[in-house]
Parts: sequence; structure tokens; C-alpha cells
Amino acid sequence: MHQDDGLIEYIRELLAPLGATSARKMFGGHGVYHDGLMICIVIDGALFLKTDEETRPQFKAAGCAPFIYESKGKRVEMSYWSTPEEAMDSAAAMTPWARLAYAAAVRKANAKPVRKPRTVKK
Repeated sequence: MHQDDGLIEYIRELLAPLGATSARKMFGGHGVYHDGLMICIVIDGALFLKTDEETRPQFKAAGCAPFIYESKGKRVEMSYWSTPEEAMDSAAAMTPWARLAYAAAVRKANAKPVRKPRTVKK
């Protein structure tokens, strides 16, 4: 059993009020999915929930911070933010945060893709 397996199962219990969830190994951690959308990641024993422009202020007000990693010497901020400490205590405490994460994931999935301008080769 991988060291995060117990944590993943606990997180799935916390997310149970949303409905069925699944987890997949990725990027040295796990992605957790609901309705086919990734709503959170688990990296190094910490849970980060999906955010967007609409939900980020609530996470910031709760003292949460973005997941940041380094790539090619640059710091990259992801749209996944840490979870308020109290949300890890029970499914009832997690549910409002999980719903925010799911709503952000739905908006992202429904967003129209930004098209890059085509370049004409000469």
C-alpha cells in the first residue's frame, strides 16, 4: 500500500456527500475526480482543491494558498489551492469547499477554448 492510499480513502470519505469519486495516480501524487472532472489533487500528503477566478477569493479569505511547483527554474502556480484545516475534520465541513471545487471544474470544462491565431507560412 502506498503511503497516500489511506489519505486518498479518507478524502473520498470527506467528499462522499458529492457522490461517487475516483482517484488516479499522476504527477507524483493523485488526482481526485467527480463526474469525470478533476476536483482536487493530493501531493505530498496535502489536499489541494480546484479554484478559478470566481472561487479563489473564498479560498484566500480562509487562509489557503495555491499549489506551486518549479519547472525549468520557474515557479508555476496552479489553480489548485490548499484546503482550510477545518474542512479536513468532517464531510460536513468539507462539503461547501468541495462544491466550490466542483463548480470551478465545471466552469473550466464548459469554457470555450482560446484559439491561437493561425500563422501563415511564406
